[in-house]
Amino acid sequence: MPHDFKRYSLPLAALLAMTTTAAPALAASREPSADQARGMEASARASIAAFPGRTMNGADHSYAVRDALIDDDGTQHVRFERSYRGLPVIGGDVVVHSDRNGNFIDSSLTLARGINIRAATPASAGRAIAAALGAHAGTTDGATPAAVVYARGDVPVLAWDVRVYATQADGTPSEKHVIVDATTSAVLDAWDDIHTTAAAGTGASLYSGSVALTTDLVSGIYNLRDPSRGSGYTVSMNNKTNGAGSIVTDADNLWGTGTTASTQSAAVDAQYGTAVTWDYYKNVHGRTGIANNGTGAYNRVHYGRNYNNAFWSDSCFCMTYGDGDGTTFRPLVSLDVAGHEMSHGVTSRTANLTYSGESGGLNEATSDIFGTMVEFYAANASDPGDYLIGEKISVGGGALRSMVQPSTDGASADCWYSTVGSLNVHYSSGVANHFYFLLAEGTTNGSPSKTCVAGNTRVATGTGTVAGVGRAKAEKIWYRALTVYMTSSTNYAGARTATIRAATDLYGAGSVEANAVAAAWTAVGRS
Repeated sequence: MPHDFKRYSLPLAALLAMTTTAAPALAASREPSADQARGMEASARASIAAFPGRTMNGADHSYAVRDALIDDDGTQHVRFERSYRGLPVIGGDVVVHSDRNGNFIDSSLTLARGINIRAATPASAGRAIAAALGAHAGTTDGATPAAVVYARGDVPVLAWDVRVYATQADGTPSEKHVIVDATTSAVLDAWDDIHTTAAAGTGASLYSGSVALTTDLVSGIYNLRDPSRGSGYTVSMNNKTNGAGSIVTDADNLWGTGTTASTQSAAVDAQYGTAVTWDYYKNVHGRTGIANNGTGAYNRVHYGRNYNNAFWSDSCFCMTYGDGDGTTFRPLVSLDVAGHEMSHGVTSRTANLTYSGESGGLNEATSDIFGTMVEFYAANASDPGDYLIGEKISVGGGALRSMVQPSTDGASADCWYSTVGSLNVHYSSGVANHFYFLLAEGTTNGSPSKTCVAGNTRVATGTGTVAGVGRAKAEKIWYRALTVYMTSSTNYAGARTATIRAATDLYGAGSVEANAVAAAWTAVGRS
């Protein structure tokens, strides 16, 4: 049975092969108390030292706790960020799993080799800045590059993390990390802290009909702030792209008109989306707020002029929505877009999947998955749940992405292939999106007759028939995999392992659910 072993002793394949006749353990996770957290950290640190081969520990390594969770049966999970000689290790994060007594069970990490770097600090920050700006137009805004160990590649190397700030062609701000090899000045990687919905527009209350809002009465004026959900609130940017904006207010607590003729209407949908997403994570996953600390995020609506996008930013802990140009997109405040954006915040505070390569595709897919589940959770007749992303905001019909058959947008991958990580993250996300649809619904419930597009030479043809386990189980599996087993550099092979482990925890080794996870990954070409 899950968690019946005291210490790490069997390989994962052997654990997955074990069967059980008893009811599986329900591995629901929660935040530990302060005293529990201190004990869990101490045990996990001792395990890192005692099991260096399983945690890739070394004499010059140090660790800082990022997150801690405890299951209902007492199983412990402590997530650490790794440093080497005082330098942050990109791709070095590790999750230590222990039993209720603090005995080591296993670890989750993507670091594949030990770190063996002699120099304490890299040289020539100037060359690194020049290389970064040569590859990515923008400015450093005077910020000094940070020395790091880059461990997402085959061999860890000393590098610079150069921050490059710019504005994209459609008006979206860009806050890039550009990783430059400290020895060769080669650009090794780059990702953006601005996580967008990829050319999505901004939606108003046209999408969700009449909705209930919890607001805040201050000096006789109602503010669009929700004290019951971490005081999340909505401001209007009044078509500007800088400044703090102004909180949306009203005199009679009756907001918007259901049309874009009222500037309040977009704010209504943004605030509603925030409330539903909060409720979804709390009631389905036991998570209180995006950061799991009871604090609400906020919305910025009416950003820029004719802005055809929406994005989540960690730096402001907020969602930003454009009004669209009215030709391609309507306002981008639809419910699935809201759930998508806030789920980027959940990812950044858990697995923190790096926004490039296959991990970037998993990051985007996670937001599509949970944005879709938020839409199903709401059970709103004006915007019923479906496996389309942004179907409400597109002028003339269509959607941004489909989880049923991602390739219908002409760019997304239905299935995994060896170079899928070179795609834009919004397109490589199709692999996980398609996997999730098959896991939840199966191949006989609205999916194409083949799980992959055979005519696309870049894409392997999927095989097999998958019996879906239902949305309620699929969402639990993905959330546990994200929060307990995935790390910043998890790729699709790692996601397969993480989700099988999550299903095993929740439903038992050799269970129908664990087997369905494996079958769904095989169906999308990631065996």
